[in-house]
Amino acid sequence: MTAAAIMTSEPAPIQACTVSRDVSNFDLLIEDMETELGESWGDLTFDEAAIFLSQPDAEHLEFIAIAVDGEDEDELTKISGIITEAKDRNIRVILIADEVSPIALHQLLRLGADDFVPYPLPEGALHDAIERLGQAAPPPEMSAPMHAPTFAATGNHDGVVLPVHGLSGGVGASTFAMNLAWEMATIHDGKKKKKAPSTSPKVCLLDLDLQFGAAATYLDLPRREVIYEMLADTEHMDKETFRQAMLSFNDKLDVLTAPTDMLPLDLLSGEDLERLIDMARAHYDFVVIDMPSTVVSWTETVLNKAHLYFALIELDMRSAQNVLRMQRALKSEGLPTEKLRYVLNRAPKFTDLNGKARVKRLAESLDISLELLMSDGGKQITQANDHGLPLALSAPKVPLRKEFQKLAGSLVELNEAVEAAA
Repeated sequence: MTAAAIMTSEPAPIQACTVSRDVSNFDLLIEDMETELGESWGDLTFDEAAIFLSQPDAEHLEFIAIAVDGEDEDELTKISGIITEAKDRNIRVILIADEVSPIALHQLLRLGADDFVPYPLPEGALHDAIERLGQAAPPPEMSAPMHAPTFAATGNHDGVVLPVHGLSGGVGASTFAMNLAWEMATIHDGKKKKKAPSTSPKVCLLDLDLQFGAAATYLDLPRREVIYEMLADTEHMDKETFRQAMLSFNDKLDVLTAPTDMLPLDLLSGEDLERLIDMARAHYDFVVIDMPSTVVSWTETVLNKAHLYFALIELDMRSAQNVLRMQRALKSEGLPTEKLRYVLNRAPKFTDLNGKARVKRLAESLDISLELLMSDGGKQITQANDHGLPLALSAPKVPLRKEFQKLAGSLVELNEAVEAAA
């Protein structure tokens, strides 16, 4: 298939297009497109797509599949423009990525890609993505029956979803989630720079560890029955129900604590999580999710909704083994491992040459990139958690707090840059 074939008048209109630097680099995508669409698809380069999407023939497109790899990261501005143009014309976008950095992937997803599929394509992944596109926007006659409860996440935000998952018990995932959420919620407080926004972004923290969730303890907040009532009936959840379940910490950070009692993790379904996350995204700029260390039926839903998925480990054998287990589990289900951002907590000091060598060997043996090395907060972390305060309020000078502040700043700045570009 060539771009020239798309430009000419055909008896059957082109239903979809691949968009890439060179589609021959994605031979599995070609095979799957032919399987799904036969001859009703074409391929475009990035330059050709920018021209074609502005033409009347583009109105017949149902979706475009944008395929990118690591060499395309220098073309992010051009690719972003293609996504924006497609969304303006109500054309769905499937993003297919091969060895793209988490930051670049986050930027492209934030611009409005409707679905994401890793490359090499898992068996049936493109078929499933196309089916999800159809389910996301059913025609009026296929809408839910009138008696079914209507879920509407009314709000003017489009929040970034950042789950935090400890791959072993006690690696500090809850501490990481809570301090990251607080730093983002207060990132612009006290700044006098003219370019800084007058207010910090709206941030919420969702504690989804239904059995041992610690957000309430770490922020000295009460646990309430209303949370169980909302989670048990998300079909009838509306804006007011959601707001009543949230608690505010220092009028800066809104928190959904774990329920009062220990509950089974399968209390929630994938559909429940979709409703909850969609509601949170509609009302906040950032949605930080404290995940249980156990992988449950709705972990897949959260991963698919996530923009970046922080996976916390320590420098020990159990963490290494669990990384391998996690990778095998995700790959067997065709889930996007590219979203995982590995965080080494309690990392060795920069003067510990032996420790730094162990970190390098760990990353190489697991074939992962340790993109964040968080220092050991020691007793000050324990004291801050016991007093129900973030590090910024209890020990603002410790190096670990500075690392949270730097990470939060980079995420907020990236989000603001994407919104400004859009």
